[in-house]
Amino acid sequence: MGSQDSERVITGWAARDPSGVLSPYSFPLRNTGAEDVYIKVLSCGICHTDLHQAKNDLGMSRYPMVPGHEVVGEVVEVGSNVNKFKVGDQVGVGVIVGCCRTCHPCKAEEEQYCNKKIWSYNDVYTDGNPTQGGFATNMIVDQKFIVKIPDGMKPEQAAPLLCAGLTVYSPLKHFGLNKSGLKGGILGLGGVGHMGVKIAKAMGHHVTVISSSDKKKKEALDDLGADEYVVSSNAEKMQELSDSLDYIIDTIPVHHQLEPYLPLLKLNGKLILNGVISTPLSFLTPMVMLGRKSITGSFIGSMKETEEMLQFCNEKGLKSQIEIVKMDYVNQAMERLEKNDVRYRFVVDVAGSKLDDQ
Repeated sequence: MGSQDSERVITGWAARDPSGVLSPYSFPLRNTGAEDVYIKVLSCGICHTDLHQAKNDLGMSRYPMVPGHEVVGEVVEVGSNVNKFKVGDQVGVGVIVGCCRTCHPCKAEEEQYCNKKIWSYNDVYTDGNPTQGGFATNMIVDQKFIVKIPDGMKPEQAAPLLCAGLTVYSPLKHFGLNKSGLKGGILGLGGVGHMGVKIAKAMGHHVTVISSSDKKKKEALDDLGADEYVVSSNAEKMQELSDSLDYIIDTIPVHHQLEPYLPLLKLNGKLILNGVISTPLSFLTPMVMLGRKSITGSFIGSMKETEEMLQFCNEKGLKSQIEIVKMDYVNQAMERLEKNDVRYRFVVDVAGSKLDDQ
């Protein structure tokens, strides 16, 4: 199908100010261009970044803002040059909906590192209009930034994979850590951390969860399949873990000390930062030098890696542990997320929330 002649006005839930409180909001979507795909949103995960952005924790928020970047939907219409998708396909949209396509990262198929990337919300698109996310009835996205959801994968299960799953899959692959027999640590057991355990285990790793309390110990070991669980304040257990890990994926999204965790790494071990934090972290340089250890970071993942990750999770039968909510519960869900009161990802049933009736 081609583009529609009349402007579409759709309904979402938006934050209007740094209180982060969301409420119904109507806004226009552009017509379907030649490379665009118009989708009906089915499900959308709630990420800690959505909380940061809605509350302007990073100092870059634009209001009104419709969050949501773990989006699964059904294709309703495609542009004249779209050849990857057809009406009725189940597809996913993640954090990025645009890039320059000419810089080194873009040419290397690492669009997430393009300096001119366009966020799926809280940004400005090439037409000068604000981008809005998946807490809405519909989205329109360039086909380059859409992926096919594998057959049989439910939308509510696929949604968290588009951020939480990809965020851990990408560095494991990029740093050559996607081989069996490694020992890894997952620091923090939230939405990203719980997928880190599952994906690392599926790659054949011995996985240790490191947390600030023992509240999630039984779940980590019995439900997620972790091999060990260590409370970071337990000096004896942390000492036993010293010099044993090939990598640590640090998923903690708030300020914390790095010193307790660097000694856990083997020679050439890597501490990979995944949590978005707005305040500086610090460490003593000998803790890195004496062991040739690396502190590095990784941001989401590429479109190619997104497709690979979805296929990997589908083949391995990996599922997110989720709590499904309707949109009228989204503010309570955001409050609970801030208190780490979710096991392990909220997913909004957007299609079932009847936003058009609000």
